[in-house]
Amino acid sequence: MFKRLPPLNSLKAFESSAKHLSFTKAADELFVTQAAVSHQIKLLEDFLGVNLFKRKNRALELTEAGKSYYSEVSPILHKLADITGRLMAQEKSHLAISVPQTFGINWLVPRLNDFNRQYPAIEVRLKGSEQDEGILGEDIDIAVYYGYGHWDNLYVERLCEEKLVILAAPKLLAENPIDNAADLSRHTLIHIHTRENWQNMAAALKSENLKVRQGPLFSHTFMALQAAVHGQGVVLANRVLAQQELDNGHLVAVLPADLKDPKAFYVVNDLNKLEDSKIKAFREWIMQAMQSRT
Repeated sequence: MFKRLPPLNSLKAFESSAKHLSFTKAADELFVTQAAVSHQIKLLEDFLGVNLFKRKNRALELTEAGKSYYSEVSPILHKLADITGRLMAQEKSHLAISVPQTFGINWLVPRLNDFNRQYPAIEVRLKGSEQDEGILGEDIDIAVYYGYGHWDNLYVERLCEEKLVILAAPKLLAENPIDNAADLSRHTLIHIHTRENWQNMAAALKSENLKVRQGPLFSHTFMALQAAVHGQGVVLANRVLAQQELDNGHLVAVLPADLKDPKAFYVVNDLNKLEDSKIKAFREWIMQAMQSRT
């Protein structure tokens, strides 16, 4: 009987791709490469003997067979995840936390041992995600969002707000120093999510010569910071997200700038979990850790 079941990884890749109608977003959600997702979809289509997607240039569309299969498979996978989660919860108290990937890598993970030490009975399950749409998945207990704070269906508390800092690698600055705003025009500007922040910075610096409509655009802060570390340009980033690179000397701040990040960090959870002891413990810990950061 079970010989007719497709591989679980292929089903996960299909469910995520069908939900987002994007192999790229599915890859981000599953923490694999886009090529790996595409490969799993091909395996599943070969196993089933039908095409599940229509590939149209950059667009992805479900076939009729794909729509039907998704409507049946998705609830089954979610139910399986729920059953598994409940069984695992019986073994040990755990807390599922969702955070932006760069925040997790550069700020939370280096400090997480302190939470583990204070609450050894709570097993942390950390998921990197770039979501800020205000809808927590059923498998997430509490999250850190990087956004504007407008989530009516969640309990929201601002964790911190920071300024944007102009950052560059020491080697790049040694070759091409930045002593004033005019010097920025000789450098490639690295953008994160949008070009708007550099536009605002140019206005704050009263610099009309910055090529704010040029330069690479990255969807993740971590990638943009790494591009700057490798001397590919000058990046404008939230100080909290860049603090680790500043501390280790891989990047240095250039030019005094007084531009607040329009986004801030918030800790959020469902309104029906306000009294959950594990959630309260993490909320109190992370608020204190953020306030005491150096």
